[in-house]
Amino acid sequence: MTQHPPAAGRSLIHERQVVCRGYRRDDGLWDIEGHLTDVKTYDFMKADGGVLLAGQPVHEMTVRVTIDNHFLIHAVEVSMQHQPTSYCDTILPNFASLVGLTLGPGFRQEVRKRVGGVRGCTHIVEMLGPIATAAFQTIAPILDHYDYKPPADDGPPGKPLIIDSCHVLAADGPVVAMKWPEFATKPKG
Repeated sequence: MTQHPPAAGRSLIHERQVVCRGYRRDDGLWDIEGHLTDVKTYDFMKADGGVLLAGQPVHEMTVRVTIDNHFLIHAVEVSMQHQPTSYCDTILPNFASLVGLTLGPGFRQEVRKRVGGVRGCTHIVEMLGPIATAAFQTIAPILDHYDYKPPADDGPPGKPLIIDSCHVLAADGPVVAMKWPEFATKPKG
């Protein structure tokens, strides 16, 4: 395991925590929840006036995405427990536009189209990436979706989505050669 070298003298200024949890529901669906908290170690001037005292959350928000076994979004619930302005939460209903999307290739680009920039909240949009990863980590081992193969042009299933998703799962690597030999390619070089 690699470790960072010892740090120089330093003082904590800001802390962001992102926690994601995956739940299997009694109705057969899955809830993937993300919780984000930002805290400053100094008093902070809020954008719409007022001071936030050191240690109080600048942001604290929760996102729940309800999906099925195929990663199709059935519901999105977003809440803000702490926000830097009194009107940050007015954008929350826009996140319902994510219902009907599938967590998978192209998801992040489609999220940016629907709720990116002024149509959404930067922090919630950022949190949807780890939520998608947590969904895969929650569901795939249970349902063996590591072998999920989307249809290839309305034909038989194609290459598993996980191939080429990281260096260990490269099509020309030993893991793919062992687990999915029909999709393995020859090593380069």
